[in-house]
Amino acid sequence: MRVSALRFEQADDAMGIGVSAPRLSWRIEAAPGWRQAEWETEVSRGSDVTTARRSGADQVLVAWPFAPLASRERADVRVRVRGSDGTWSAWSESATVEAGLLSADDWSARPVGPGWDEEPDTERPASLVRREFSLTGDVSSARLYVSAHGLAEVEINGQRVGDHELTPGWTVYDERLVYWTFDVTEHLTPGDNAIGAWLGDGWYRGRLGFNGGYRDLYGTDQSLIAQLEVTLTDGSVVTVATDRDWTAAPSPILVSGLYDGEQYDARAEIAGWSSPGEVAGDWSPVAIGQRDPATLVAPVLPPVRVTEELSPAQITRLDDGGHLIDFGQNLVGRLRISVDGPEGHRVELRHAEVLEHGELGVRPLRLAAAHDVLTLDGRGPRTWEPRFTFHGFRYATVHGVTELADSDVVARVMHSDMRRTGQFRSSNAELDRLHENVVWGMRGNFVSIPTDCPQRDERLGWTGDIQVFAPTASFLFDSAGFIENWLADVAIEQLDDGTVPWFVPTIPGGPTWTPIRTGAVWGDVAVLTPLTLHERFGDEHVLEAQFDSATAWVERMIREAGPSRLWRSGHQLGDWLDPAAPPHDPAAGRTDRFLVAQAYFSYSTSRMAEFAHAVGRTLEADRYTRIASEARDVFRAEYVLPGGLLASDAQAAYALAIRFGLLSADERAAAGDRLAELVREAGNRIATGFAGTPVISDALTDTGHLDTAYDLLLETECPSWLYTVRMGGTTIWERWDSMMPDGTVNPGDMTSFNHYALGSVADWMHRVIGGLSPAAPGYQRVLWAPQPGGGLDHAEVSFDSPYGEITGSWRREADGIRYALETPTGVDAIVRLPGANDEALPPGSSLERFVPTA
Repeated sequence: MRVSALRFEQADDAMGIGVSAPRLSWRIEAAPGWRQAEWETEVSRGSDVTTARRSGADQVLVAWPFAPLASRERADVRVRVRGSDGTWSAWSESATVEAGLLSADDWSARPVGPGWDEEPDTERPASLVRREFSLTGDVSSARLYVSAHGLAEVEINGQRVGDHELTPGWTVYDERLVYWTFDVTEHLTPGDNAIGAWLGDGWYRGRLGFNGGYRDLYGTDQSLIAQLEVTLTDGSVVTVATDRDWTAAPSPILVSGLYDGEQYDARAEIAGWSSPGEVAGDWSPVAIGQRDPATLVAPVLPPVRVTEELSPAQITRLDDGGHLIDFGQNLVGRLRISVDGPEGHRVELRHAEVLEHGELGVRPLRLAAAHDVLTLDGRGPRTWEPRFTFHGFRYATVHGVTELADSDVVARVMHSDMRRTGQFRSSNAELDRLHENVVWGMRGNFVSIPTDCPQRDERLGWTGDIQVFAPTASFLFDSAGFIENWLADVAIEQLDDGTVPWFVPTIPGGPTWTPIRTGAVWGDVAVLTPLTLHERFGDEHVLEAQFDSATAWVERMIREAGPSRLWRSGHQLGDWLDPAAPPHDPAAGRTDRFLVAQAYFSYSTSRMAEFAHAVGRTLEADRYTRIASEARDVFRAEYVLPGGLLASDAQAAYALAIRFGLLSADERAAAGDRLAELVREAGNRIATGFAGTPVISDALTDTGHLDTAYDLLLETECPSWLYTVRMGGTTIWERWDSMMPDGTVNPGDMTSFNHYALGSVADWMHRVIGGLSPAAPGYQRVLWAPQPGGGLDHAEVSFDSPYGEITGSWRREADGIRYALETPTGVDAIVRLPGANDEALPPGSSLERFVPTA
């Protein structure tokens, strides 16, 4: 037996954790069939060592069994386990957890930024702030707690602190502002030191939103909030916090916007500005801002980082002297470029996802310029990249450089640095490319919050998109903390009447989205997404934290439907972006939008009953079960015709009714047959949007039409998933025909080439082609039920679960199919192979079965 991978909460990094009693998880390697019967954990807090022993099989998100941690307290923890035979394992290696600043009283830092006059609601330059300080002895340890109004990048003694990008990220700033903790012990020396920071507008006061957008949504200041705490070897503590002793100066960043890009003038650089000693520049006293320290929260999500670099796939010289770069992959990030030139020379970078008529296709960007400018200082070669912006692009142009070699430019890929957990491979190269497109689409849109798109003047946390995609996201990456962080803001932004905003954090959205009104699919994120996190990660706390938010949404639907239980009000988007909808009206699909609303009303209310049961609210659960049943009866009375057909004879309507359990057994069979017929009549081309696409493949599969589900998935004509692959797409598109068959860009105002919602089919690929789905929260028990088809010769799925790696595969041989499954200790499996009875597989086992062809 071996115990490993001890972690705290949902975090891979437990530095500066924001809870005093962090839950523990560990993995076990043991003989097949071994089960944990007891565990013991030991915590070392300085010289004090304490142990705690508990019985039971729990090994994921186990309650902290010790006295709570105090602010700043550091503890080393190790675990050992015992099986039913009484034998104890060896102790695991120790893992370290360190609490952040858990009380508002721990903070002395105040927001500091430039004190010069600025005109609100305009483009304003970025600034620098700095302070010098002295240390009278050797440094034992040092921690920097940092946040900002805007964005910040800190330097100490001339060295950058950490590798985070776009710090502190985007939350509902008035209520929750994330601070990050850094170990900066190695940055400091006895004697004179200096700390400084670059400051940018970011989401705090930069331009956000449609039709020109809005600035200063959260404030007009650009401020650093930082608290450096240094423990010397003699035990004394020196605290350097942002206060009136700091000074500010203009930075070389003249303009920095998330949409429009960054303009940098190297001639304005200040040498040694973050090092001790006299520095040049126009330094002046800082202005002191306001921030309630009770609103400063430790992160539960990973930081945004540069996680990959891509070299050009092709560089083409343009007639105007510029260079067109194709990176071969639609990505999110920015360019790093090596250049040289005379003083005052401008190098200009522009970005786009596609080419149109041989040029950058910038029309889909709407009012996002995506334009970076470097003005050179004439002092020789330099390597430069923007600091406080990001772009969605595959293509870029560079002007102002005579020659551009492949080694002179690189695309730096940025996203919240979640751990990759899920993989899928098959014998179909186009299907595998589709899966990679889903992965790249998620990476590009999981940048601090789950956005709809990363390139145009939007990039907002649309609730419907993540609601339908969360199951896929939870397989591909360890996204538990990321989504949990965003759900906390959903609860904050939710209106008093329970209405869930279209996007979170909220911004003014123009006449379509303001004032906020109720809408199915989008509002249901409050119920369905916490349940997804519980199902996929085994986290009960997220249900407790989101219970009031989920209840408020369901109660809002109940009030709107009234005693009749028929919901025909609200601003319903229906099956948004049904391919039949006209470009100017994406909600005008083939399915009655109120049918979609009624389906979701019944389904979410029934899931709310599960939600309530899970948190011990039995009376509420019983009430929601009854109301869901009444809403289901109303759905059938209102929308189901004799014989099981639906009033909206459309793919999405049947898929929702089947998957949400809204039909009788006979109606369900008839609906499944009609759905399959509609797919065949359409030439196996998809005819669903955001509501229907996540459920159509399962609806076909569940009603005995697996072959049709495969035909739908593998179709290559427009509209279809593989059409986008054959058209060269490397991410998931917003519209099925974002690029038309003739290679032109869809004329609609909403034409993104990086939207993840329609990639929700990957969850079906994982569960049906690969066969793997959770049968108990957190994959403590799994169902492995692969259903080969579609002419595939083999497929493999793997998932790095909280307990360890689960791998399942199948491969066709001459006279049958060979199946193989491996599970880690702690995970039971139910194996369901075609033509065979269910088989129970004990934890930590391997299975191989050959099933002859019938």
